[in-house]
This record gives sequence, C-alpha cells and structure tokens, in this order.
Amino acid sequence: MLERSQKSDLDITEWLLWFLACLQRAIAQAGETLSAVLAKAKFWERFASAPMNEHQIKVLNRLLDGFEGRLTTSKWAKLAKCSQDTAYRDILTLVELDALVKADGGGRSTSYELALSKQSSSFTIEPLL
Repeated sequence: MLERSQKSDLDITEWLLWFLACLQRAIAQAGETLSAVLAKAKFWERFASAPMNEHQIKVLNRLLDGFEGRLTTSKWAKLAKCSQDTAYRDILTLVELDALVKADGGGRSTSYELALSKQSSSFTIEPLL
C-alpha cells in the first residue's frame, strides 16, 4: 500500500486507511489475549486457597487455555495421565468446590465445564473508522 501511494499522486489516504485497519485488528487481538489472561488470573485468584492436586491444576489450566470439545472423565484421564477412577474423583472434588459444573446431558455422555463467574473480563475496541 505504501509503495502504491508513493508511486501515485502521493495521496496517502488509502495507505492510512489500510494502516488504521491493521492497527485496529492488532488492538482487538491484544484485547482478546488480555481478556483471556485476566479471566485465567481471576479464576486462580478465586481458587487460590482451594486444595488441588497436580492433575486438577494441569487439566484446569488446559481448560482455561481453550480446551476444545467436551470434557469427560475419559478425556480427563488422558490429559492427566491417570485412571478413570482418579479422574472421576478429581472432577467430583472440583464440582464440590464449584470450579467445575456438570454440562447439560448426562448418562454415558456426562461432561463438565468450567464454572466461570458471571462477571467476565471483557475488553472491547470501538471501530476507528
């Protein structure tokens, strides 16, 4: 864009619009990253004094970093490299602490989600143009 502006009539309006659009996207991405970091910090601040083992901390961090799909006891066992019985006990403890909640559905397809607080740390960017 800059090269095109330099070779034409030196009107940099088109380049400025392009640059500001790039800047806006970069700020929005930084805002999303900041929101995720703040949400994770807020979660760990909430559970700082809760007794948790290494498996629980490892899997919770994975969930906070954006785990894809539904968390089941078998997926927990694979992530934490433990037995399904241990995974189930870990999950039940976290449900009792209100760190995890049972997702809709049940039976053999029971899954769990993070119990995030109602107040989210969101960072929004107003359009520049």
